Amino acid sequence: MGSVVKIQPSRVKQALLVLATPHREAQAKAYIESHGGQLIGIKGDAELDLSLLDAEKHQALIFADDVSLQAVGKKAPGPVVVSFEGNTMVHRLKHGGGKGEQVAKAVGLSKVAADRVISVIDATAGLGRDSLILAALGCHVEMFERNPVVRELLLDGLDRASMSVEVMAIAGRMQLHTEDFISGSGAYEDNSVDVVYLDPMFPDRNKSALVKKEMRVFKQLIGGDEDADQLFDPAFRIAKHRVVVKRPKAAPFLAGKTPSVQIKGKSGRFDIYTKKAF
Repeated sequence: MGSVVKIQPSRVKQALLVLATPHREAQAKAYIESHGGQLIGIKGDAELDLSLLDAEKHQALIFADDVSLQAVGKKAPGPVVVSFEGNTMVHRLKHGGGKGEQVAKAVGLSKVAADRVISVIDATAGLGRDSLILAALGCHVEMFERNPVVRELLLDGLDRASMSVEVMAIAGRMQLHTEDFISGSGAYEDNSVDVVYLDPMFPDRNKSALVKKEMRVFKQLIGGDEDADQLFDPAFRIAKHRVVVKRPKAAPFLAGKTPSVQIKGKSGRFDIYTKKAF
């Protein structure tokens, strides 16, 4: 049994506490040099107790066997990890059960030939779940994520997926950019990508609605994308066929733009802005 080391609040000077085992220390230091944070090493088989820290002020990014985001404080939810392998959805998608997914319908996969590869930009990738669905269904997906912590989780998930026989082919169709979409969009010509997909974090201030642990941790880390309207114009310029916006059911249209068509679900919807038929 390893020893348990309690992290004292007096030792934590920054909002993001970066923890690293020896074999991941160089990666953690590279992250801090680019994005900031306070490094604390994990020696040997020691376990760290983060329960004494203030959940409203701190979070932990842990570089160990995988890279995880961990809430702190008493009764904190478990770590958030991007894991594409071992995913039950992947198994179902690989065996023909995915064309009925709403995101697949919204992107328009039912309207194109089975042998055609659709190019998609996921401009707000988050944990990459929608990108995974689209890549598993044969799309080539370029992902942008502006939050550096979430981007680090995605990068680690893709690295592990690239070494997994189960999902390496799918991961090969997923490319993660190292900048945010608005900054990176200038490198794309007009009408150069089949579909641009947007799923900005809606600034819902109702804390009782934050049920999933990922959402609780993400809301603390990211908050709402208050500037989400700025995504629409570059997305519409780049898209050849359509822009797809995922929104909560009661949310206003992104940038005040009325969609061409909608796909509605129980708690959310897809607003589709069409430019050219497939």
